[in-house]
Amino acid sequence: METRTLAFEIGTEEIPAFDLSAAVKQLQTLVPRLLDDAAIPHGDVEIYCSPRRLIVLAHDLPEATEAKSEVFKGPSAKIAFDENGEPTKAALGFARGKGVDAKDLVVETVDGVDYVFAKTQTPSVPVKDLLSAVLDSIVRGINWPKSQRWGSESEYFSRPIRWFVALFGEELVDFMFAGLTADRLTYGHRFLAPGPFEVSSADDLLQTVRDAYVVPSEAEREAVIRQGVADIEEKTGLTATLPHKTLVEVINLTEYPTVVMGTFDEEFLEVPEEIIVDAMLMHQRYFPLYNNQGKLTNKFLVVSNGDPAYSETIIDGNERVVRARLFDAKFFYDEDLKQPLEAYVDRLSDVVFQEKLGTMLDKTRRIEALVGHLVEDANLDAENAADALRAARLCKADLVTSAVIEFTSVQGVMGSYYALASGENAQVAQAIEQHYQPRFAGDNLPETTVGQLVALADKLDTVCGLFAIDQGPTGSSDPFSVRRSAIGIINMLMAGLPISLDAAIACALKSFDFVDFDSEAVLAAVKDFFITRTKVILKDNGASPDAIDAVLACGVSEPAIIASRVQALETIRNQMPETMDNLATAFARANNLRDEAVGVAVNADLFIHAESALDHAIEAANQHVEEALSQGNYEAALQALADLRDPIDTFFEEVMIMDEDEAKRTNRLALLNRFVAVFAHIADFSALSK
Repeated sequence: METRTLAFEIGTEEIPAFDLSAAVKQLQTLVPRLLDDAAIPHGDVEIYCSPRRLIVLAHDLPEATEAKSEVFKGPSAKIAFDENGEPTKAALGFARGKGVDAKDLVVETVDGVDYVFAKTQTPSVPVKDLLSAVLDSIVRGINWPKSQRWGSESEYFSRPIRWFVALFGEELVDFMFAGLTADRLTYGHRFLAPGPFEVSSADDLLQTVRDAYVVPSEAEREAVIRQGVADIEEKTGLTATLPHKTLVEVINLTEYPTVVMGTFDEEFLEVPEEIIVDAMLMHQRYFPLYNNQGKLTNKFLVVSNGDPAYSETIIDGNERVVRARLFDAKFFYDEDLKQPLEAYVDRLSDVVFQEKLGTMLDKTRRIEALVGHLVEDANLDAENAADALRAARLCKADLVTSAVIEFTSVQGVMGSYYALASGENAQVAQAIEQHYQPRFAGDNLPETTVGQLVALADKLDTVCGLFAIDQGPTGSSDPFSVRRSAIGIINMLMAGLPISLDAAIACALKSFDFVDFDSEAVLAAVKDFFITRTKVILKDNGASPDAIDAVLACGVSEPAIIASRVQALETIRNQMPETMDNLATAFARANNLRDEAVGVAVNADLFIHAESALDHAIEAANQHVEEALSQGNYEAALQALADLRDPIDTFFEEVMIMDEDEAKRTNRLALLNRFVAVFAHIADFSALSK
């Protein structure tokens, strides 16, 4: 059968960059599914886009669907009809499900049993007649973060739709949406080739768009941009930074990208690099250029959507924009330096952290109090403790400086510059800069213990405060990034930060005495929240769920201890299977017979040799486990437990545990209880899979 291509173009006003990228991904699965649902056979489906259009190309569609005859076997005739020969609910339901009337069911004999059958006929249908509904479902099926109406229409889309092209081969598809009827006219680049341009057939749409100065795919535009950047890098010897987020934006802000280089006055390089980069990347979508020493230069790249013939004009316009932006940055920076960083602290009272939790000044005071506890817990010397407390006081001060108010992404960074300019030492400045870290999964931790303590205090204050006012994260809402804060804290603890999280939580909650909450319930909820986050992190890192559950069954709540014990269990299980077998066997033999009701007190006078040997082995193992745990050496603790395999085996071979003598029986069960108790310090081995 002869096949055709379906071409469908939705022409719009400029769609936001990230929304456009997401729509392309949706269409890649949505379109094939809609064609399948309409029983339209098809070949490959291709999705193209530019800021002003989405294009669907579906290949190898037949002119008509195939006629089908199908036979469906139903229930037995005995079940399908009652004694009067009337169809039962079973027959009616079967017929309804197959789209036939119950009176049209036929009875046929299979292997000596009568069954009812439904026979259906699906006629061939011209595919063109089915396409209007498919196209309507495509337009309505895209999920946008935000949609809008326009004119007097009631339909919604990301941005106002200005034209449709809908062609099935050379034929126009009858389609209408939001008052617009599909035709053959497409439009090109807004300035270079506005159009309209007539498209003769579906196979010509893409080339018509290309000829109108539109690069119709994200991948192609990215390749053009990267090549343009590479050409300038080769010519100048400089290197560009292309952050993924900004690159995705410029890819979907241009239909015909051209990379050009601009320059700004060198005097602006006196401003901290982070402000310049923020101004260019975040505000203007320019890419900074660095020399071979990695130093920022006064050159930058612009991805233009204009006519390359007017590049000089485009460069001049962008240079004027960046000059004004950097002038503002330099002015703000110079003004901020007129006062020491300490002078900004009290102004934090004008910034609300959270309505029920007070201002940023209130938060700063809570951070100071919590850091005071943490430096003692971490056993910091006087000098480092003083630095931590000083950083805690100043860490939020830059939030009210002019530079950070204008360039919000450089908070912390600007605080470090202002701290150094105010005479604070390097460690305090570094802690201020890094106390927001880690900001996301994989981000660096603060480099010093001082920085980590301030970061932990800041994040833990947020977590505890939100739980205290019953606004912890839900499945769909986490506006204060509580989960991210918890993950950052856990990562610092796993990296070796020497503090107790349980004690820190208790201390943090004391600072919220102005809030009415059940302290015990909230304390338990926060601990459980951190345990849950720890489980997720460990699972994401490849730990086995049963190993995690075995450790948690012992009541351990400190993330670092949980992680270390799980890692030790996994290491023993994966690298030392014989040791794990000894551990599991020793535990299982004792655990199966132990009786908690008899306690752990034993009478050594009743021991025979095997019992005495096991008792001594338990004492030795208990001592070794305690020593290993005090050093955080969980593998050594597990090995000490594995060494109990021989004495417990001998015990079971030579001792009748369920002796008729009640005193001996109770004594032996108590000995088993003592044996199992040693294991309980590490993990619940009964939770481990065999």
